[in-house]
Order: sequence, then structure tokens, then C-alpha cells
Amino acid sequence: MKVLFYGTPEFALPTLEALLRHHEVVGVITQPDRPAHRGQQVTAPPVKVRALSAGLTVVQPPRLRDPGWPERLALFGADVAVVVAFGQILPKTVLAVPARGSINVHASLLPRYRGAAPIAWAIIRGETETGITTFQMDEGMDTGPMLVRRATAIEPGETAGELAARLARLGAEALIDTLARLDTLPRIPQRDEDATRAPRLKKSDGHADWRRPARDLVNLVRGINPWPGALTLTPRGPLTIRRAHALGVTLDGEPGTIVRHGRTFGIVTGDGVLVPDEVQPENRRAVAWDEWLRGARLAAGDRFTSP
Repeated sequence: MKVLFYGTPEFALPTLEALLRHHEVVGVITQPDRPAHRGQQVTAPPVKVRALSAGLTVVQPPRLRDPGWPERLALFGADVAVVVAFGQILPKTVLAVPARGSINVHASLLPRYRGAAPIAWAIIRGETETGITTFQMDEGMDTGPMLVRRATAIEPGETAGELAARLARLGAEALIDTLARLDTLPRIPQRDEDATRAPRLKKSDGHADWRRPARDLVNLVRGINPWPGALTLTPRGPLTIRRAHALGVTLDGEPGTIVRHGRTFGIVTGDGVLVPDEVQPENRRAVAWDEWLRGARLAAGDRFTSP
């Protein structure tokens, strides 16, 4: 089958690799190169790098809603389009270009967690199961009829980055299965009344509010790792909490206060105590919590605040 592939980040790579093994990829559509990392150097998206190494034609449209794109995309002669974390909403005229339409690989069990950050929000909200859904795209935000759903457990302590790596591989498998059975798969309508939203993450979503329960804050730390990270303000400057667990005790103190329980130092929350495992001071490498505490010379009674 001739496939036109839309994708941008590393999450899309396993599906692209699977398509290269099983189908003919006639072209790759990805986002424009953009500044990235600390130096803000203009960087090509991971999908572009892999596509060029495979000798594929790469197109980087700033806006697919601009005139002329349906005609340009039609020149690829694709039977079907496959979309994985592309980063733009495709208009109806673009979706309809391939003869067999456009298929999306989405990292949730639709209709739950429609939107740009389904993996992060599933963890933040304490879900224990998620998965992959392939669906026939329409003009809505992840609203088209479902084709294949594959469920998987969210492991205790698993971060968004770790879960994304697993779901990327599961998505590739689901997509190949979808294309193999495209003619016979039932199109299952989504129940809009069961839908939940997963909007794009903002830096402020990572601000640690110590009035919240410890368990919720642990889920926040997991869900926004690697980006944007759970940020708190300390007497020694901003600190990002990369990994943490909840201590099964309740200790007195104002939320945000460092407390000691045996040999363990934790932080009082609105309900329970959070113990960071790995933290990262601003512009420095990540270190163990105990190591950072010693270097920062903080102790029980010192207090953290929300940004």
C-alpha cells in the first residue's frame, strides 16, 4: 500500500519504521525545523532526520490550511495517509486527499484523552490503564470512528517519557494491523459523552502546589517528566522534581515544609508527605534528593513554595 506519512517527534518513529518494512512510504510530511535545546539552535524534527536517511521525500509545511496544499499532496499518489503526533490539525481537504482517507495513531483509549498530551494527562489524573487507538480521521479533534484499540497497564512509578516509549511501539503494531484489515474493520463511532480532554502541556502545568495531596503530586511529577518537570521554589532557587514517591504517614507542618521521618526527609503536602527521589537544580544535572539536600544545606523546617 502506498502511504503518505505525517509525523514529527520521536514518538512517531516506530510507526514510520514499521511502515518502511511493510508498505511503500511515498512521502513524509513533518513540522518545520525549529530552535531547540539550551542553545536554541535550529533543529530538524526526529522524523525528518530518519526520513532523509531512508531516502524519502520530506515536506515541511508551516500551515496545511494554506491554499494549494491538497493539490501538492495529491501528487504523491498515496492510497492512505497515516498521522502520528504530527502537530497540526489537518483540514478536511487534506484528509480527503488519499483515496482511502487518513488514519491516526492516538496514544489513549478513545474517546478518553482527546488532544495533544494524552499520555501526560492520563498519568497526572491517576489512571492505571491507557493504550492506543487507531481511527479514521475527520475534521474534529480525535473524534473519528475507531478502528483498532490496544490497552496496556500504566506501571506504578512509570513516567510519561517511559510510557510514551512503550506506547510508540504498541502504536506501530496497531497501525500495521489496521492497514492489514482496513477493508474489513468495523468503523466504531465514539461516544462524545464519554470523552475527556488532554490539552497541550504548558510550563505552568508543572508548578507544584504543596496544598495538593502527596499522591496527586507524585502523579504530577510522573506525568510531566520529561517536560516541563515539576517545579518548586526553594531557599536555594528553583528546583525541578524528576521522580518522587509518597510516604505513608501524615506529619505536622505547613504545606511545602521539609520534615524528617526517621532517616528520610520529605515535604509536607495537603495530605501526606512527598519524598523526592531525583531532583534537578536550575541549569545543573539531576541528582539524588539526599545529595542535593546536603549540598543546599537545608533541613527540617525549611520551606518550599509554589512558583
